[in-house]
Amino acid sequence: MTARGGLRYVYAVCRPFTAALQAQLTGVAGAPPGLLRHHGLVAVVSTVPEGDFADEPLRDHLEDREWLAATARAHQGVIDALTTVTTPLPLRPAMVFPDDSGVRIMMEAREAYFLQTLDRLEGRVEWGVQVHADPPEQWRAAEELARALHERLSGRAEDSRLFGTSVQKPLDAAYLVPRADSEEFVELVDRTKETAPGIRVELTGPWAAYSFTEPTTESTGPTVRG
Repeated sequence: MTARGGLRYVYAVCRPFTAALQAQLTGVAGAPPGLLRHHGLVAVVSTVPEGDFADEPLRDHLEDREWLAATARAHQGVIDALTTVTTPLPLRPAMVFPDDSGVRIMMEAREAYFLQTLDRLEGRVEWGVQVHADPPEQWRAAEELARALHERLSGRAEDSRLFGTSVQKPLDAAYLVPRADSEEFVELVDRTKETAPGIRVELTGPWAAYSFTEPTTESTGPTVRG
């Protein structure tokens, strides 16, 4: 099937799943997401208008922070909904193709990688943890706590990613955790919050495992791929 009156926007790639998405779920540009099957994979897609997502108008939108933020929120809303019913391999905003055939060509070219990555991510979610020094004069104590906390959390996670840090934020990390172990992981972080006066520990998630997919599956920016 060819996308009529628009382009195909791809949110994620999954294995086939039977659970239903939320009935009123809408994605980017207000369109409901649908499923496009190809071999043993499913792409989660919706139709977006060429007037916004073709190359030239999209370049103009890159200068519009409000438009970009709204697009990112809609994209993330679909990913969050998928995470409640399956294990998605999320793609970065915005991967856009001319039609379904273009999406299938992409899935065919990356099929082996998608299958391997989905196997690795199956049943797992991403948790984000940050440590903040409040006020910054607490940085030495915060640095020590961050180092010890990261060591403990890494022991409970299957994988981790460290991002840029600073005096004010000595830990900014993501952890890949089996869904079944998430309650214990959250409790460990929560216990740390109670023992560090003047230091703030922030937990976010559970998320789809953005930080644990390879760069080759992600778009570095909005692109229409032909």
